[in-house]
Amino acid sequence: MNKEIILTDAGTGNLRSVQKALEAVGANVLRTDDPKKVISGGRVVRPGVGAFGDFMAGLRARGLEEAVNDTVQRGIPLLGICVGMQALFEVGEEMGEHKGLGLLQGKVVKFADSLSVKIPHTGWNQLEAKNDARLFDQVNDGAYVYFNHSYYCQPQNSSDVIATTDYGINYACAVQRENIFGVQFHPCLLYTSPSPRDRTRSRMPSSA
Repeated sequence: MNKEIILTDAGTGNLRSVQKALEAVGANVLRTDDPKKVISGGRVVRPGVGAFGDFMAGLRARGLEEAVNDTVQRGIPLLGICVGMQALFEVGEEMGEHKGLGLLQGKVVKFADSLSVKIPHTGWNQLEAKNDARLFDQVNDGAYVYFNHSYYCQPQNSSDVIATTDYGINYACAVQRENIFGVQFHPCLLYTSPSPRDRTRSRMPSSA
């Protein structure tokens, strides 16, 4: 298998920070919006920030939706980050209803206004990973990861969930099915023991 990591550019991702993080651990990274290069890659990472609908529109405008689906069907590992994870699902409800890639069953919904936490969820929260989740082989149990989002994934199949976090509710923050992976948090910002100030801020109720 080609060892190069393809970083897909849909026009809305925080690509630079992800690219630097991958290169820092020795990865050979190609940043591209060319579907042919995506298809020829050995691994695909798809970051995303902003609105679900805009992200999907960016993929489709560049022909990347078909390219991503093709890579998945051929067994090539795919990692979606933040909105890139959300787009793995069938439907996103941000600013209307938008069709996702449908690689995983489920939808993306907004945090309820009735929750006693600040929305968007911005800050550090603890990762509760399944013991057999190979995506977290080198991540300590209980590590803190960084979130910045107002919508979260509701997978239809609990077997797709490999990690959760607690922010007003306990929700899926990482998923996997075979060669499809997704994380809601930003993996280029991961600490095993953040400062107490960061920990408090990530769990601060809206009334504070």
